[in-house]
Amino acid sequence: MTATKGLEGIVAAASSISSIIDGVLTYRGINIDDLAENASFEEVAYLLWYGKLPNRAELNQLQQQLDEYAVIPQQVIDQIKLYPNGTNSMAALRSAVSSLALYDEEANDMSAEANQRKAIKLQAKLPTVVAAFARIREGKEPVAPKKGVSIAYNFLYMLTGEEPAEVAVKALDQALVLHADHELNASTFAARVTVATLSDIYSGVTSAIGALKGPLHGGANEAVMVMLEEIGSFDNVESYINNALANKVKIMGFGHRVYKNGDPRAKHLQHMSKELGKLKGNMDLFNMSVKIEELVTGQKGLKPNVDFYSASVYTNLGIQRDLFTPIFAISRVSGWTAHILEQYQDNRLIRPRADYVGPSNVKYVPIEDR
Repeated sequence: MTATKGLEGIVAAASSISSIIDGVLTYRGINIDDLAENASFEEVAYLLWYGKLPNRAELNQLQQQLDEYAVIPQQVIDQIKLYPNGTNSMAALRSAVSSLALYDEEANDMSAEANQRKAIKLQAKLPTVVAAFARIREGKEPVAPKKGVSIAYNFLYMLTGEEPAEVAVKALDQALVLHADHELNASTFAARVTVATLSDIYSGVTSAIGALKGPLHGGANEAVMVMLEEIGSFDNVESYINNALANKVKIMGFGHRVYKNGDPRAKHLQHMSKELGKLKGNMDLFNMSVKIEELVTGQKGLKPNVDFYSASVYTNLGIQRDLFTPIFAISRVSGWTAHILEQYQDNRLIRPRADYVGPSNVKYVPIEDR
């Protein structure tokens, strides 16, 4: 046996949910460009779960289910209020999602129908959890979700307590579409490994959130914003980036394990960043980002990935940077749960082998002789 570090290039599962072929990302065979330009996030979630785009009646039914399940138990809100000051937002989300299982009477019901309902419940509740955490840590009471509005609208409304602008809702909705699924990424693989033991869907999503928390996965967009804040202004971009590249410092938000010719999602987020900058009357973040891209791509040949421009998009939406990765989770839970449902349908325990490289033929030495 020979180990493949990071399982790079290893095909570990057959899936009909999403694909990355020759640099083209599709959900259920539909190009991400087509979905980003035309579909709502709710349509995309339905597509991932059911394998087809919904008709009007099916979309209305899904909206009603999302409305019904969006409220989270008071006990979970009370738990969030007990989290220590400075709690990491992804740690808070991981803990809250795990606890949601305690208040779901179907948590251990492994029927296909119950698991499908739990997928919708998780999709409905994650935005409420993230918004509640964001407000509670500021000493504010959570805002209850509205009915009959999109997930993007509801999240911005619950976060601020104010009706969001149409352009802000559209921008967030498109960002959710772009992040919804991405083949067998680290967090999705973690979810599938967990439920392959026939553990429950809440355990699978909790595992996925733990994987997404890392800066080499979901945390990259937050790291991009940290970099932009450190640079400070457009005039400092060139010296900062040149110095970082000269010292072999990794520039977050560039390059991708799978995409060799650029992430197809990045251009949509770049456009959103530009439009939101115009709306706010402040193009600083966008202009800095474009200059960074020019320098990094020009010198290293690396192109921006989905994380790079999402940092300025979320910041221009007035969202604190430590909520970037939880928003990623709000979107990706649609893909996680689709993969979990697929794993249940044709399950086999995921149990790879390791290439042992330690010592051999070692004899036990009694403790008195050590």
